[in-house]
Amino acid sequence: MKKSILFIVAVDLLFLGGSFLPAQEQGSRPGRDLLKSPPERGTYDPAGRRDPFKNLLAGKDIKEKAAAGGIPQISIDDANLVGIVKAKQKLTAIVVGPQGFPYFVKVGDKFSDGYILSISDYQVVFRKTNERGIPLMRPRDIIKEINPEER
Repeated sequence: MKKSILFIVAVDLLFLGGSFLPAQEQGSRPGRDLLKSPPERGTYDPAGRRDPFKNLLAGKDIKEKAAAGGIPQISIDDANLVGIVKAKQKLTAIVVGPQGFPYFVKVGDKFSDGYILSISDYQVVFRKTNERGIPLMRPRDIIKEINPEER
């Protein structure tokens, strides 16, 4: 009896392609899936749910605060001047935030409480326009210099 069942399974696998095997084992064969045609485009039926592949922005451009230039999440007091780089006759300051990440900033870049007024070879002048979210009546200029040992 065992020999006849084993013989039938062997013949099934060799000649018939495993048609007597359970559906789970039959579907796991790699050659079977290649013969099926791919699904047609636009056949998604959400059944009341939103399409997961549809663009949520629907063509609208969203501008972030950081895209305008500068680093608005860091205040001037928290920024530490690390260095100044001169490339193509333009000066760029390297500023480190409280987490230790370096930022490359130029004249006019905005911070959370002000902006960069000017950059020279050894110092950066920040203009502080508000304090803790409250606008200042007279903006203050804050000068941060590179240490003389690092020049």
